[in-house]
Amino acid sequence: MSPLEVAALLAVGLAAGTVNTIVGSGSLITFPTLLAFGYPPLTANVSNTVGLVPGTISGSIGYRRELTGQGPRALVLGCVALVGGLCGGLLLLLLPPTAFERVVPYLILVACGLVAFQGRLSDWLARHRTEAGHAPGLLVLGVFATGIYGGYFGAAQGVILIALLGILVTDDLQRLNALKNVLTAVVNGAAAVLFIIAGPVAWTPALLLAAGAVVGGQLGAVLGRRMRSEPLRGAIVVVGLLVAIRLLIA
Repeated sequence: MSPLEVAALLAVGLAAGTVNTIVGSGSLITFPTLLAFGYPPLTANVSNTVGLVPGTISGSIGYRRELTGQGPRALVLGCVALVGGLCGGLLLLLLPPTAFERVVPYLILVACGLVAFQGRLSDWLARHRTEAGHAPGLLVLGVFATGIYGGYFGAAQGVILIALLGILVTDDLQRLNALKNVLTAVVNGAAAVLFIIAGPVAWTPALLLAAGAVVGGQLGAVLGRRMRSEPLRGAIVVVGLLVAIRLLIA
């Protein structure tokens, strides 16, 4: 691997760690980078998940102040997310690699749509917020389903999680974002354990992504409390659309 490739992976890892902590769609930066470097889609996805886990943990630590008092909630939903992440990771490993290659462009398009319309979705959520505790079963089911998606692919799972929490939990948005980071770390961590045991991990890029993502997680915790996310979302959507189109016509 050339020095330029090493620098690029460190940079996109840092960017993804920052983005994941703020809005939760960093894989739409790192996954295309691994594809551009010639890794097959399955290897790129597995290596991406393993590489970004330290960044999600770093972001959760950076948001630890907002986690105060959320221990019981995080424990219950974390257990649900853990099972979902394991199920999604198993699906990725057990299904033929060609199945993932066929579906990944459409998963990227869905992720791009979620990122693009997150602002409108947030406005809608504000008008239809449910009091906490009125639909615990729906919250558990939603976190479980999102965990499956996150373990299988994961791009924009943070967007889905913050939407679910915004609908079904009455709390400050920054506190919900902190909880989102914890749940994402659990899902990715569960899937990463499976991938380390049985998946085709490309270790050099995974470790470089991890190094950048750890720093990005801390940076994202600082920026997430003060920055506007619209320009960031726009850039992510453009990258994701270009990658999806490339995969569809390949």
